[in-house]
Amino acid sequence: MPDFLTLRGRNALSDFRLKKLSQPLQKTAPAISAIAAEYWHFVSLNAPLAAPERDVLERILSYGPASADIAERGNLLLVVPRIGTISPWSSKATDIAYSCGLASVERIERGVAYYVSRNAGGGLTAAERSALLPLIHDRMTETVLGALKEAEKLFHHFSPKPLTTVDLLSGGRAALESANREMGLALSEDEIDYLLDNFRRMKRNPTDVELMMFAQANSEHCRHKIFNADWIIDGKRRDKSLFGMVRHTHTQHPHGTVVAYSDNAAIMKGAEIARFYPDTSGVYPMSPSLPIS
Repeated sequence: MPDFLTLRGRNALSDFRLKKLSQPLQKTAPAISAIAAEYWHFVSLNAPLAAPERDVLERILSYGPASADIAERGNLLLVVPRIGTISPWSSKATDIAYSCGLASVERIERGVAYYVSRNAGGGLTAAERSALLPLIHDRMTETVLGALKEAEKLFHHFSPKPLTTVDLLSGGRAALESANREMGLALSEDEIDYLLDNFRRMKRNPTDVELMMFAQANSEHCRHKIFNADWIIDGKRRDKSLFGMVRHTHTQHPHGTVVAYSDNAAIMKGAEIARFYPDTSGVYPMSPSLPIS
């Protein structure tokens, strides 16, 4: 495990946002008397930092309003990116550290430490946690920890698992249904039938990688098999698929479009405006009108 460094940041929420956070708790968790929030930064290092490097890193991470002293820290709820993921903020912050010559920095992550106080003191009840957690984190992309040192989990590395197969040749449909539940593939009944039929015809078992790739290609996010499928109503085949009907709107009214339905991207024509632009001296003069798309 690389060296792990914890650095306190500044205020994470303004007074307005803290007040807005507290308002719904007044009815659902009236025993909560105060909430404070501040950033904490967690740094994975491949070598210890020299004093000048530590100073540079602390300057990089000193942003936003200065933290006020928190007289009563109360119960700590540390919200960090979901364990096992790398946040967009981390990617940018780590790149900045590299650009500033901090080669020892492998990765920087950020968390928000919420300090929650109760009127009667003591720890949060289960009902209070249940009311508070949905307000301070997104359970799909974030994790709530109980101590700063637990943030070290953000940098744990796991060895790749060996390739495995699902024995549908012997276990039949039940083997695929079991893999579907255990791997969280969300395969539909007809997709399980399709896989069972095709791998039986190939006379081999599917690997876990093949099943995962199939599930992703047919996931809700990639429903091209439905949007581009034949569209039949009352036994009559339509000349356009669902996606074809979407494209038809653009075909009839393409005004202002530069690119549409190309690699999940589109470009619209923009207006021509004057803008500031630096010349060779570094001065920003007003430039002539330039097209902006």
